[in-house]
Parts: sequence; structure tokens; C-alpha cells
Amino acid sequence: MKITKQRLSTMNIQYKYWPFTKFLDDTKKYEIPYVEIWGAAPHLNLEDRTYREIAGLRHEIEKRGLKVSCLTPEQCVYPINIAAETADERRRSLKFFENYIRVATEIGSDKMLVTSGWGYFDGSNRDEAWKYAEEGLYDLAECAACHGIGLALEVLRKDESNLVNDLQSLKQMLEALNHKSIGGMIDTIPMNLAGETPADYLRELGEKLVHVHFIDGAPKGHLAWGDGILDAGKYIQELEEGDYQGILSLEITDGRYFMDPEASIRQSAEKLFDLLK
Repeated sequence: MKITKQRLSTMNIQYKYWPFTKFLDDTKKYEIPYVEIWGAAPHLNLEDRTYREIAGLRHEIEKRGLKVSCLTPEQCVYPINIAAETADERRRSLKFFENYIRVATEIGSDKMLVTSGWGYFDGSNRDEAWKYAEEGLYDLAECAACHGIGLALEVLRKDESNLVNDLQSLKQMLEALNHKSIGGMIDTIPMNLAGETPADYLRELGEKLVHVHFIDGAPKGHLAWGDGILDAGKYIQELEEGDYQGILSLEITDGRYFMDPEASIRQSAEKLFDLLK
């Protein structure tokens, strides 16, 4: 299936020092139709927002003719870990995700990103952590199904998780869950660091590949396209040959873009529009 620029999405994470409306205006300016919403302060931290204010965010998105591709609650730097050792930590983490599932419906998203969490890196509780992750993800998939939301399970780097951190562990988790409301996703940085390709993901997951974070890297870093060494053209070709049906989302997180986030969108759009003619 041909991938066009109509299947691109921006993300607001590099705009964390800027108003949410600036992010939306820049997305509109560069003719990108989708936004992925990073759920964190100052734009969408649930501890600071009422549902009326969340509805206001949706109004700002829709009045610009934009659509939400995914809701991504911040879960890597907060104390959120569904595979944590203590029941209180796991319970709080699950509640965090359940609340964001409800928010996804409020902002017009049909998809939310989740991760597996992690066990101790000495391996002492990995089997137990895997069991907790599997149980937690299944519970979240059930909750998501009740709200008409699909979950996208993201692979983390090996220095971020010892659970779902490559394609094979992602496939193992999805097969264990066997739930229609959760699929896998690509982040091109951990994918590349693991020596994997989009073709590998599509061969193993097929239609269960539901979302892609499409960014450059050197090889680490979540960079604007053109600032790293990854081959966007090759990745796009493999995604098209594998009949990927979803969105390519620009999760640009590197601090070099915080002072001028618009430049990261402009540069990526110029690079990708040339490839997506």
C-alpha cells in the first residue's frame, strides 16, 4: 500500500516549552494531517486537567482540521511500571493507564501507546516481572476494548527494559496476550539498535503492526530526519511492500530541538515529502 504524506503525524514532545496551540499551528502549517499527543505537562498531565479542559484541547485540534493518531502518556521517566515488584506500584501504574484510556476517547483518538515496564536489570525477578506485565497489559486491553480504543505496545531499548525490548519479545508478549485490542508497533530507534527492519516486523506481525514512530537516529536519539544516519527511503519501501496500513509519527525528542521545535517539523517534512510523492 502506497504511503503518502496524508499518513504522517507530528508529536508535541519537543514542544514542551511552548504552547500546545503553537504545536498545532506548526503541524497545520506544514500540511501534516495527524497529531500524536504526548500525555505530560504542560499540555496534558491528568493531575492538572479537568475533563472540560481536555475537551478544550480536542476543540483546538479539530478546529484546525487535524486528527489524533495516538495518545502516548509519558511512561518512561515517571514512576510508572506495570511490571513493578510491589502491588501498590502496579496498581497505581494500571490506574494511570486506565485514566488515559478514557482521555483517549475524549480527545478523539482510537489508539493509545503502552509499554511493558521492566524488571530488575540483574535478572533476579525477570520471570515475575514478565508475568506482571502480561497480566497488566491484558487488563488494559480489556479496559481499552470497553472504550473502543486499540493499544499499541512499543518496544523499548535494552537499556530501558529487560522485558519487551526487541521484535521477538514483542511477538512473544502479543501471542501470550492473544487480545484483539492490542497490537505491536515500531520505534525506528530501538528497531535499528536491535539490528531489525520494518520488513522483519511486518513478516512477524502482519496486520498486528498498528503504529510506527518514524524518526532518524545517529544511531540513538530521536532526531529530525536528516540529522541522523537512518535510511528513511528504505524503511518506507519496506513498509509499503509489507502493506502497512497505519501512521508514521514523528516522535522527535532530542533536546537540541527545544529552542526551535518548528525547525524539526519543517526539516522532517521537507525530507519525507520528497520520498512520499
